Amino acid sequence: MDAQTRERGPSAEQPQRAKEAPNTSPDQTRDVKDRSAETPSLRDRLREHWLLATVGAIVLLAALIGGLLYWLQVRHYESTDDAFVAARSFSVASKVGGYVSDVPVTDNQHVNAGDLLARIDERDYRIAVDQANAQVAVAKANIANVEAQIVSQQEQIKQAQAQLEQAQAQLQFSQEEFARAEDLVEKGAGTVQRQQQTRSDLQAQQANNERAKTAVTAAQVGIKTLQAQLEGARAQLEQSQAQLDQAKLNLQYTSVVAAQSGRVVKLSGAKGTFVTAGQSLMMFVPDEVWIVANYKETQLNDMRPGQPVEIRIDAYPGRKLTGHVESVQPGSGTAFSLLPAENATGNYVKVVQRVPVKIVVDSWPADLPVGPGMSVVPWTRVR
Repeated sequence: MDAQTRERGPSAEQPQRAKEAPNTSPDQTRDVKDRSAETPSLRDRLREHWLLATVGAIVLLAALIGGLLYWLQVRHYESTDDAFVAARSFSVASKVGGYVSDVPVTDNQHVNAGDLLARIDERDYRIAVDQANAQVAVAKANIANVEAQIVSQQEQIKQAQAQLEQAQAQLQFSQEEFARAEDLVEKGAGTVQRQQQTRSDLQAQQANNERAKTAVTAAQVGIKTLQAQLEGARAQLEQSQAQLDQAKLNLQYTSVVAAQSGRVVKLSGAKGTFVTAGQSLMMFVPDEVWIVANYKETQLNDMRPGQPVEIRIDAYPGRKLTGHVESVQPGSGTAFSLLPAENATGNYVKVVQRVPVKIVVDSWPADLPVGPGMSVVPWTRVR
């Protein structure tokens, strides 16, 4: 048994020793230790590249400080990229029709208030002015004629009144003669023939008196008629004068002038074309422009009129403008749209609304063309 055990002993222990023995050879172990000794540590690397490490630390510190300062500064501002230049641009049209005789402006030209934009052929309108002047002259002549007739009629009234006074005097004399003749006949001192003669004279004078009264009344009625004609003639004069004024206005309307300073855009009128009253000749953009910034309603908590604004124009990124908040629209943009939203219909989904804010620029650059629709980015200081 001992001999067998001694014979088996070495063979049984060899696998156990094989398991306990390392897989690497002494040379491999020596190489690993040499490589670990050759690899420098982080501290060694920093010591070796101390300048680069210092620069990196300074850059990192500067970035942190800059980011902190930027955040401390930006948190006082509210910004939006939904902002555009706006203006009350309008269409320029002629108030009268006719052939265009001259267009002294061109596209995108700047004009001042009162400058000529277009001219309509004015010959027909000058003729209308001459006709209106003639009608005014006729109306004045009619007034003078009626006034002369009134003066003549007044003289006729005076003449009729004098004749009436004469007839009344003769009537009174005839009455006295008839009374004396009748008294003489009653006393037997007068003749019946004389009495009849005086009665006849009295009746004739009574008729003359009535005729004189009628003449006075007719003359007075005639002057009233002439006065009515005079009022009609004066009304005709006013009408003719109004027609003359209208003709002069139409003549002035043949010259289309700029109502305010601005720029001509989309010029459609050309020399020789026929235009009707109200037909557009060009579009006009006034010099007065501003910015409409559509801020989210959640950005309006601290926004008030008068707050300063810094503005960047997308077309000119190198230029910075300054302005201030003019006003905040009392309502969202969709509330005043052509088809406002109806939240009471359909499935309601809450969406942050945009509210237009009017921003006035302190001074627009004279060397840069800026017009409606151009995109800007405003930064409003609200805190």
